[in-house]
This record gives sequence, structure tokens and C-alpha cells, in this order.
Amino acid sequence: MNWSDIGDAMFGGLADYGDILALVSNSIWAGAVLGLVGGLIGVFVMQRDMAFAVHGISELSFAGAAAALLVGADVVTGSIVGSLIAAGLIGWLGARARDRNSIIGVLMPFGLGLGILFLSLYDGRSANRFGLLTGQIVSVQNAQLGWLIGISAFVLIALLLIWRPLRFDSLDPQSAAARGVPTVAVSLGFMLLLGLVVAVAVHIIGALLVMALVVTPAAAATRVTSGPVAVPVLSAVFGIVAAVGGILLAVMGTLPVSPYITTISFAIYLVCRLIGNRRGAVTRAR
Repeated sequence: MNWSDIGDAMFGGLADYGDILALVSNSIWAGAVLGLVGGLIGVFVMQRDMAFAVHGISELSFAGAAAALLVGADVVTGSIVGSLIAAGLIGWLGARARDRNSIIGVLMPFGLGLGILFLSLYDGRSANRFGLLTGQIVSVQNAQLGWLIGISAFVLIALLLIWRPLRFDSLDPQSAAARGVPTVAVSLGFMLLLGLVVAVAVHIIGALLVMALVVTPAAAATRVTSGPVAVPVLSAVFGIVAAVGGILLAVMGTLPVSPYITTISFAIYLVCRLIGNRRGAVTRAR
């Protein structure tokens, strides 16, 4: 094979890859939007020590989506209903961390059990069942993308409106309450926004892997910086890189997209953790 043949093969491969990218453009947009909103809301998840809550909400979201799949209703709607019920219960009953963890520990197996029951009764395609657990980001349709963008825009606008009181309540809830911040309303509002994000994330990346885009990017960002602007910006960037990068890699291979997204997200966290440990060691040496 001469250089001309090699060049033709490479050009042909790039052309094929470009054609495939055009077919999954909705998925790329969905990944970018989900990475952005998941990274931003994940900052408050970390500040409020609610990573466990994300998993609890995702289980009831999974149950709602599975119920909708069983009865032939819209899966996204079912997922949203399940998420909002879980988020409302956690926000209403779990004011204290101990109560919250107990409630989440009760809701998780209940939601997972319901979801498995509904899927076992479902007679449709097995791919639909599996997709609720691991996501269907490579098959995002126009209607699904519209749902995702609309819900994400609503969450981002609402998050910006309550950003300052939410940050105050997340970092120092006692002082926030003393200064007149409506902490109960802020907490409940945040939980409902988190429920919406988890609902669309479950449909795209799956109930088992949602934390890779809602928790891990923010956890990585907090390892390398503590600035009030730098943390959310870095978290959003990490989320977008993990989601979009995972899709771009999956297009070239034969594996599902979810392992790529979770691996990239985990790799970013490991690098940030090493950088943070290195900085800490240098600071202590001084």
C-alpha cells in the first residue's frame, strides 16, 4: 500500500465519521446541554452534601419512566413525575441530614423495586428496558431534544434567580435563616430543580449512571479551586467534556456511550484530585 492509498483510506474514514456525526447531532447537543446544567446544579449538590440524594431521586425517576413505558405513556413525563415526587419528599421530610439520608435509604430500594416490577411486566423491546438503566443518548429524537432543552433552560433560569440565597443557605444555613432567607422554600425549590435535571438525565444516560454528570464534575472542580465563579464554570466545562467526549468516542467504537462518559468523568476527577493533593503537599511544605 502506497501513501496515496493510505491517504484515501484515512479520508474515507474521516468522511464516514463525519456522516455518522451528522446522524447523532441531536445526541451531541443533548450531551452538551446535560453536561452544562448537570455541572452547574452539581455545585450545590456538593455544597449541600446531597450526592446520595441524586441517586435516590434517580431510582424513583426510573420507576416513573418504567411505569410510563408499561402503560404506553410518554417516558419523559413518567420520569419527571417520579423525580418530582422523590425530590419533594426528600426536600419536605429531610430538613436535617440524618433524616434526609434515612428517607433516601428508604426511597431507593422502593423505587428500584417498582421499576424492576414494571419492566418485568413490559412485553416490548428489551432495548427499551435496558435504556432506562444505561441511557439512550445515541438515539435522541427531535421531541426528546426539545424536552431536554426546554427543561434545562427552565432549570438554568430558576437556578440563576435563586443563586445567591441558595449559595448562602448551602454554605451557612444557620446564618442564612437568621438573615431572613426563606431556607425551607429555597431548599424545596432546589430539590424540585434537581428532580427535573435528574429526570432528563435518567432518560439520556440512565438511572444507574446519572451521578457521572450531576455529581462527578462538581466533585472534580472543588478539588482544584474554591472560587465562587471558578467552581461552577469548571464543573460545567467538565460535564460538557465528559458528555460530548463520550459521544464522540462512542461513535468511533462498538461499545455503548455510557461507559465512555463515565470513564472520562472519572478520569477528570482523578486528575483534579492529584492536582489538589499536589497543591496541598506544596502548601504544607511551606
